[in-house]
Order: sequence, then C-alpha cells, then structure tokens
Amino acid sequence: MDPAVDAGVDAGDALARRFEEHRPTLRAVAYRMLGSTAEAEDAAQEAWLRLQRSGADGIDELAAWLRTDRRRCA
Repeated sequence: MDPAVDAGVDAGDALARRFEEHRPTLRAVAYRMLGSTAEAEDAAQEAWLRLQRSGADGIDELAAWLRTDRRRCA
C-alpha cells in the first residue's frame, strides 16, 4: 500500500482510540443535559462526526473540545 495512505489510516485510528477513551464521559455529560440514554448516545456519535470533519490537528485537550462541542450543540 501507499505509505501516505497508511499514515492517514493510522492517524484516523489514533483519533478513534482517543475519542473512545472519552466516549463514556461524553455520554454522561450528554445524558445529564438531555435526560435520555438514546439522545446521549446520538450526541456522542454527532460529536465523533464533528471531530472527524474538523480534524484534530489543532486540538490539544480533546476532552475539553468534546465537552465544549456538546454544550454548544445542546
């Protein structure tokens, strides 16, 4: 495979792992805001999609970025 493609996959996997570390806390915050388990899971998924679109290059503190994103979208 092309090394550039491999690097992109690795970066995407690393971002996914970082996100998954924060998913339980993110769901808990969303649940407290929304009052529904299903809506909290949807909010966590939406945060993942927004993170993918924005790129994480400039994000130093992922947990803070995720919480801020969810508060702004609630």
